[in-house]
Amino acid sequence: MPRSAVTLALLLAFAGCAALGRPATSRLAANLSASILDQDDVEIVRDGAPAYLLAIDGLIQNDPENPELLLTGARLYAAYASAFVAEEARARRLFDRSLGYAHRALCIESAELCAAVELPFGDFLPSLSQAGRSDVASLYGFGSAWAGWVQAHASDWRAVAEIPKIEALMMRVVELDESYGHAGAHLALGVLLTQRPASLGGRPEEGRRHFERAVALTGERNLIAKVLYAQHYARLVFDRALYDRLLSEVIAADPRVPGLTLSNVLAVERARRLLDEADDYF
Repeated sequence: MPRSAVTLALLLAFAGCAALGRPATSRLAANLSASILDQDDVEIVRDGAPAYLLAIDGLIQNDPENPELLLTGARLYAAYASAFVAEEARARRLFDRSLGYAHRALCIESAELCAAVELPFGDFLPSLSQAGRSDVASLYGFGSAWAGWVQAHASDWRAVAEIPKIEALMMRVVELDESYGHAGAHLALGVLLTQRPASLGGRPEEGRRHFERAVALTGERNLIAKVLYAQHYARLVFDRALYDRLLSEVIAADPRVPGLTLSNVLAVERARRLLDEADDYF
């Protein structure tokens, strides 16, 4: 699957950690995250994000057992790699760090889930079913980082074999709090379920329902939801009318939404590219 398919939506996940547990790092990380999320100049973020990556690394080094900081680092590394890094080897390194941070956070929050991740799928599910609402942040953060890592290592069949676990994990997030991270788990599931047509084992109609739910839950303010819906579902089932409508709605929308501005600006850019490419697919 395309590396940026799910992980561009990770830019949305910063909203899931509005307040960190330790006061000094809480204010700094929350303010930096907010400044990125509400920025409408993509080039400023592209140029400035590496400095923030280094800052987060330093904060984590100073407070290595803070799961909220670890999840912030995981989200930022994944989002930066997805949105701005084209060189595959470098992207893999960034996703490796993202997954490492997210895994550390999961292990701090739940030793049982941490151990279960390494188990076969059938043994992983019972531990996952015991997760509660208090685990949503670490589950979603880890699942998002894991999805990005798998996409970056798509040539490794052992990485791709982890997709059923990621799908199950995101389904558990939906069961516990489907709105978390601007309905990010629904978006991840929508993409995962529309990688193949139904004739080859895909579940596009189930994926469509996840996309539609994400759009509804966010009041159509989360523009990347419509972009992914068009790119992964409408194109897969050759629905040109739906494809054009969704992307045109994104382009016509005001991207400036608190907490979503940067993601929406990137979504508008992608919508324009996808419309330009439409004749190549239909």
